Amino acid sequence: MKETVLITGANGNLGKKFLLSKSDFEVCALVRSKKAESDLINFITKNNIEGVEIVICDYLDLEEMRRLVKPCVYVLHLVGIIKEKGINNFDLVHKQTTRVLIDAIKGSNVKKICYISLLGSSERSKNACFSSRGIAEKLFLNSGIPSLLLQVPMVLGEDDYASYALKKNALSKLNFTFRKSSLEQPIYAGDIIKAIEIDVTKCLKEESSVNGIKLLAGPNSLTREQLVKKTAELLEVKVKVISLPIFLGYTLARIFEIFTSNSPISRAMLGVLDHDDCIDPLPGSKELGIELTTLDKMLEKTMRS
Repeated sequence: MKETVLITGANGNLGKKFLLSKSDFEVCALVRSKKAESDLINFITKNNIEGVEIVICDYLDLEEMRRLVKPCVYVLHLVGIIKEKGINNFDLVHKQTTRVLIDAIKGSNVKKICYISLLGSSERSKNACFSSRGIAEKLFLNSGIPSLLLQVPMVLGEDDYASYALKKNALSKLNFTFRKSSLEQPIYAGDIIKAIEIDVTKCLKEESSVNGIKLLAGPNSLTREQLVKKTAELLEVKVKVISLPIFLGYTLARIFEIFTSNSPISRAMLGVLDHDDCIDPLPGSKELGIELTTLDKMLEKTMRS
């Protein structure tokens, strides 16, 4: 009988890419809505993926989560947001969901958790998104359950939103952005999936594996302007990047937050996007056992898809 891996937020880009790469194990894929379920059914049908059970659930329902988690040996926790919308605020999505998941896992067959977080997350951060993510990380670290907590920057993958947005910016003759000198260190989605695959395999084979908070980013850190222009060069177009003052962004975000129920941008979201990503990527990638995809290959794979 095959072991089972449980994924929360399975309908997201990383969740789908993990399903594409899954090997000799079953998957319990959790989503929160009929729309997400339908989207994921279409995805696994189109790609002929077998061994996946899709379940609509409430991540805050402890008894339901206990039932779903109990037969699983590994949990990949992908639930996360960078902008609050309605009841889906940072406290609920990051902190409350994590508390329920940890309580559900206790007494189950789960041997390990992998949580995908954001580079820059810290419980001491003044940014609401980063601080709630940091608190979630601390909850996992203090849970007594072996946990791999991956902090990652901008993720570029085939057919995902970040790649689409970067391509759109590069194809525009004039690209307006807040603080074009902000540092980006994008990582290829496939590299994250490879790290998770290795961790799952070691867990299933009961081999020793990496735990704790690990920083994982691509091999190159460059300014937002440089990234957009490099992408434009690949697409054989020219673009001029116009930098807008960051205080203007925060002012606009504050106005939107006051006068609209669903602001297109928030101060927390702007803070995440404006965070300077610049780390040494080698320690994390070496410890996780992966070889990082170069920026040129990353852009070639994602911009031409």
